Amino acid sequence: MTSPGGGHRQLDRLTAAALPTHVHAASVLCLPVGSTEQHGPHLPLATDTVIAETFTRHLVAAHGEAFDLWQLPAVPYGIAPEHAWAPGTLSLTITEFTTLLHTLVAQYVRATKARHLVLVNGHGGNRGVLAALIYELGHAHDISVCVLHPLALAHLPAGDRPEVHAGLHETALMLHLAPSTVRLDQLADHPPIDADEIRRQVTDRGMSWLWSSGAPCIAADGVIGNDPRTATPALGAPP
Repeated sequence: MTSPGGGHRQLDRLTAAALPTHVHAASVLCLPVGSTEQHGPHLPLATDTVIAETFTRHLVAAHGEAFDLWQLPAVPYGIAPEHAWAPGTLSLTITEFTTLLHTLVAQYVRATKARHLVLVNGHGGNRGVLAALIYELGHAHDISVCVLHPLALAHLPAGDRPEVHAGLHETALMLHLAPSTVRLDQLADHPPIDADEIRRQVTDRGMSWLWSSGAPCIAADGVIGNDPRTATPALGAPP
């Protein structure tokens, strides 16, 4: 359905009077959660939020009628201390992030009858906290809740280096989703980076390190991954 105001199942496009008629206990609220952080010299600060918000819009458009899904306004802030070295990065503390989500969920539970929530997470740095937080949110607010991670669901080809941040995968997705925001002309030569060092510091499941996307041993201009200059819109499109 198209809600009053023109938004396709966007909760904030409903009027106050119309909301109780359309949103019920069985309705599912879909909350995009992103981040505002550096994404190399070629991608916008809002990259993670754009990915989360656009995935949510497509999810609701494809399955909204069948499962009574409703899109909520995106949360553009996350936990991003690994990017704090760069201009424009805004990073919440764990306490601030969890308090913000508890507050928002409490308000949606108060303001609607909906008792189901999907968090659509566009930022890898939020993942660990969200895995634990969904238990708190469910118990504290008497809702069912889960998290979707769009980047983990994307079927993109593997490269020589782990895809961590602003590399081939995210660049291809943004070329497909928001091409006008991508500046490939700002990228310099992509120097060789030790893939084993990326795995040791960032992706090793046996140990966690304090890593930074500003460290030249694992990143080039804030990019950790395969050469973003090889990305195309077709690569970022759904199969």
